Amino acid sequence: MALIKRAAADVNHALGLLDEEKANAIANAATEVMEGHLDAEFQVDPFQAGAGTSHNMNTNEVIANRAIEILGGNKGDYKTISPNDHVNMAQSTNDTIPTAIRLGCLWRLDELIKTVDGLADTLHAKSIEFDDIVKSGRTHLQDAVPVRMGQEFGAYSKAVRRDCERIVRSAKGLRRLGIGGTATGTGLNAHPEYHSRMVKRLSELTGIELLQSDNLFESMQSLSDAADFSSSLRVTAMTLARIANDIRLLSSGPSTGLDEISLPVVQPGSSIMPGKVNPVLAEMLNQAMFHIQGCDHTVALASQAGQLELNVMMPIIAHNLFEMMQIMIGAVHAFDKKCVQGITANRAKAEGWLSRNAIVATALNPLIGYLAAAELVKDAMKRDITIREVAAERIEVGKLKHKDEGRLITITEVDKTLGNLENLTKGGIS
Repeated sequence: MALIKRAAADVNHALGLLDEEKANAIANAATEVMEGHLDAEFQVDPFQAGAGTSHNMNTNEVIANRAIEILGGNKGDYKTISPNDHVNMAQSTNDTIPTAIRLGCLWRLDELIKTVDGLADTLHAKSIEFDDIVKSGRTHLQDAVPVRMGQEFGAYSKAVRRDCERIVRSAKGLRRLGIGGTATGTGLNAHPEYHSRMVKRLSELTGIELLQSDNLFESMQSLSDAADFSSSLRVTAMTLARIANDIRLLSSGPSTGLDEISLPVVQPGSSIMPGKVNPVLAEMLNQAMFHIQGCDHTVALASQAGQLELNVMMPIIAHNLFEMMQIMIGAVHAFDKKCVQGITANRAKAEGWLSRNAIVATALNPLIGYLAAAELVKDAMKRDITIREVAAERIEVGKLKHKDEGRLITITEVDKTLGNLENLTKGGIS
């Protein structure tokens, strides 16, 4: 908001509407606000009525009073600098607040993308590190055909990377600014050039690519761009929660769980059970991502609650969007640095589970057919022996035949099929 006030002072001065002394004082005061020197003067709660008028006037009054001091006057002498006539010149709450929402999100966009993309990089590095480990795949939490651990982590990396692309794509809509629409989109009390000059000046001050709105009325009525950006964060949160769940499953145990990966030890896992280690960073990520999804729901409800020329729910939209970004940046950074980068693979455990996985018989389908392979699986699981052992028994008594040719299958054919684990997992890339 202070940035908008500073830019407005510059533009109104350039248009000949505000004298240089007042413009400079307002710009200097706004800069102090931007630098955090006057944070204690902002008293309005995010849960406020009036579409943000309370916050807008809080900003106007703080900047006006500080500008008065800069000019050597006494606070409250609004004949020198007026919160409404000078600081708020050519503005309305109704165009400044939505502009501030857009700028606030764009301000931390690069930081957010760098953090999420960094996690994708780490997951990709792990996919390369683990790519020669062949393990049991699992669907429905039940044994499935083999996969490489690298393929699992490569899929995580790609999913996070796609979410990054989704965030960047949705952020493009936030670059359209409706500043200059004033109260309803008509631009009442603003110079005809004010809108275009404000967009240019804000872009100069922030170094962010900003665009003029092609419809000021839509920019003030609709918060759909904010909702779209929020939804991209929600989808990212869903992806990250899913990955955190998998990390917890893969590291479960160690004695009675999957124990295919080990996580860095961050803290004692129990106040009573000695030596217990919990997947605390994954648990933290889950909770943070649940909170983000809840914030998105609030943004969605608030975005649809606008009526006619204005959405009065803008303050809570701003509060939740900024909180979503803050939490995602912090949680993902911690999860990446303190958990994922230190993950190690337990090769013996992963390959050990695979050796007991009867579902590898799926690879025999082209030789003996689905029904015969299913019989092998049932027998192996019932007797707790390997598929090869069951196949060898049936070959010995002449009961395992080629599905098309009718001839007996040899144990060499079985070994060649089941032994080529690399071939069994060739269907994807990590």
